[in-house]
Amino acid sequence: MLNRVVLVGRLTRDAELRYTQTNVAIATFTIAVNRPFASRNQQDPTQQGQPTTDFIPIVVWRNQAENVKKYTTKGSLVAVEGRIQTRNYDGNDGVRRYVTEVVADNVTFLESKGSQDALNQNNAMNSNGYYQEPQQDQNDDEDKYNNVRFTNDDIPF
Repeated sequence: MLNRVVLVGRLTRDAELRYTQTNVAIATFTIAVNRPFASRNQQDPTQQGQPTTDFIPIVVWRNQAENVKKYTTKGSLVAVEGRIQTRNYDGNDGVRRYVTEVVADNVTFLESKGSQDALNQNNAMNSNGYYQEPQQDQNDDEDKYNNVRFTNDDIPF
């Protein structure tokens, strides 16, 4: 049997950090993971449907939990490795609730905090409410290098 999951997505909100009665750290957060475009027409797979985003609840324990709280914020890009776990509990109203979540063994931060702060300022949801990666202007790279001048002394050969 194998229960292994690897996800890459962005935090939908800041992680919540709590401690158990025995002082073990536990952090919970949700990541938004884009699904590939789904074709609405099975006969014509070239027609693209609307983008879909899944919101996956994540649970992480101990030092990893404290690091997630300390080094990530809403919008941070992370990779999560772990297992899918289901559980249930009885709510205050007596109704049984079922939860499916990813229990993370490892959370990898995929961008620096400085680049994350800049992304948060420019980040927005598109008009359909789906997460949209920020678009980079193609001229940005060209402008960056247009004013660079080299002399023969700069070339090592």
